[in-house]
Amino acid sequence: MTWLITGGAGYIGAHVARAMTGAGERVVALDDLSAGVPARLPADVPLIEGSAYDAGLLGRVCAEHGVTGVVHLAARKQVAESVAQPARYYRENVGGLATLLDAVAEAGVRRFVFSSSAAVYGDPGVDLITEDAPCAPVNPYGETKLAGEWLVRAAGGARGIATVCLRYFNVAGAAAPELADTGVFNIVPMVFDRLTRGEAPRIFGDDHPTPDGTCVRDYIHVADLAEAHLAAARRLADGSVRGDLTVNIGRGEGVSVRELITVIGEVTGDRRAPVVDGRRPGDAPRAVASAARAAEELGWSARRGVREMVESAWRGWLLHQGRPAVAPSSSAL
Repeated sequence: MTWLITGGAGYIGAHVARAMTGAGERVVALDDLSAGVPARLPADVPLIEGSAYDAGLLGRVCAEHGVTGVVHLAARKQVAESVAQPARYYRENVGGLATLLDAVAEAGVRRFVFSSSAAVYGDPGVDLITEDAPCAPVNPYGETKLAGEWLVRAAGGARGIATVCLRYFNVAGAAAPELADTGVFNIVPMVFDRLTRGEAPRIFGDDHPTPDGTCVRDYIHVADLAEAHLAAARRLADGSVRGDLTVNIGRGEGVSVRELITVIGEVTGDRRAPVVDGRRPGDAPRAVASAARAAEELGWSARRGVREMVESAWRGWLLHQGRPAVAPSSSAL
């Protein structure tokens, strides 16, 4: 098997590439480098620069590299941007996906892993979100991921492609400092950014119906996420997935925003108190995965905790900021 990873030089994509090649899988990466960094990829992974939605390019890549499976990670993925530019999100995340699916089907590819999101659920109002929970996304990003799942399943059924949709919860951490997330869009790098600038972390709302009033989330280490992709790819390769499989990727444990900021303070040594702003529209009070199906269907479960996520992300942040690494203080979560 040869796996094409779209968005392969990105934060998640490079981790997936390393996990798969480390396990002996053959991989080729496709990335337009709008956010990807070529140096993240292992030296033996071919990188093709271009769009995952260029049908001609896809056909050539699949033919030249003998691609037999696709891991599709390339997408627009910022909630606020999706609210401001919904047409762009639908055009790229759904329209582009349609082009990709047609192209790989024409190339004879019959295995497809789709990067989805817990954003498809919206606010289901349950302690643990199972894959059977109603999907009611509250922003265009989540809508495009849900529409993407529908499209993947429909195209898979029509073209004989076995598919796995992985619904990520909150991704953090780094398997190595050079692979760290360089964007400031997710909570851990957002807090790092404020601390680096001498500002207090921000909490959006402390009056939610949760134990400490702040939102509760399920955080998953990106290295665990990459291993989940490997497990999904191998299930597809051995033929044990027929049709579609949809799986949550999380730890099944909730951590509040205030608890997370406390761990970040311990790791960085900057324990300044956070400032509290008003709630953000659409923020669910609690979003924590049921991880039972992933264990049953993929033989996968997360192995790394929140502190390891924060420590590894901090080492990467310091590297990319050109600052010396510091030893974190001890604690656990």
